[in-house]
Amino acid sequence: MNDEQLLRYSRQIMLPEFDVAGQERLLSARVLIAGVGGLGSPAALYLAAAGVGHLTLADDDAVDLSNLQRQIAHGEATLGQSKATSAASAISRINSTVSTVPLCRRLEGNVLAAAVADADLVLDATDNMASRVAINRLCVDTRTPLVSGAAIRMEGQVAVFDAREADSPCYQCLYPDGEGEELNCADNGVIAPLVGIVGTVQAMEAVKLIARVGDTLVGHVLYLDAKRMEWRKFTLPKNPNCAVCGTRAEPAN
Repeated sequence: MNDEQLLRYSRQIMLPEFDVAGQERLLSARVLIAGVGGLGSPAALYLAAAGVGHLTLADDDAVDLSNLQRQIAHGEATLGQSKATSAASAISRINSTVSTVPLCRRLEGNVLAAAVADADLVLDATDNMASRVAINRLCVDTRTPLVSGAAIRMEGQVAVFDAREADSPCYQCLYPDGEGEELNCADNGVIAPLVGIVGTVQAMEAVKLIARVGDTLVGHVLYLDAKRMEWRKFTLPKNPNCAVCGTRAEPAN
């Protein structure tokens, strides 16, 4: 690191468990953020501020006026612009040394496979089950850590899956066969600060995984009831019969 980097990240470097080694791991890391809306916006901004060196931002949507209540990477000046491009611009204003690649398209098929294969960590901030299931399978197959988040109404959850650990569950252990209820903010609403809370928790877990500090949420699901401001942490064991990560699971073709 040069002198400017040592000064910029000095408050992190002074943490004994983090130190220069942790910062250097962040600087060399490549993170894929799938979705730069409510969750992906704060996650992307904090990862950039913390010094993650390379961020790939994937989103096929454009900035709409209804997004501005909660999607803090975007503003009135970027209405109608691709969310991936808008988020990349916001990141450059915070930390111009971060390399960003906007993917202004839906992550699926070969594009998704290539993006996951190129990443050291994937942060899932999507809002549909099909994308979450596809991302999870590829992360299991490539042994890429996955930080998953969701927020709706006044409730949120965060989970971490790390296929590098033999006893780590995967997203499908939590929702077998994609059985999770399909909810979205357009139909059900969401309170603005909730997505910031969940997205920054995702960013914190990503930093810990990359820098190799602290205890991550692997093997657990963290739930937030924002209406009562109650956090609950549940154990999530690996399902040996899971179709994706279980002992008899077949790898994706």
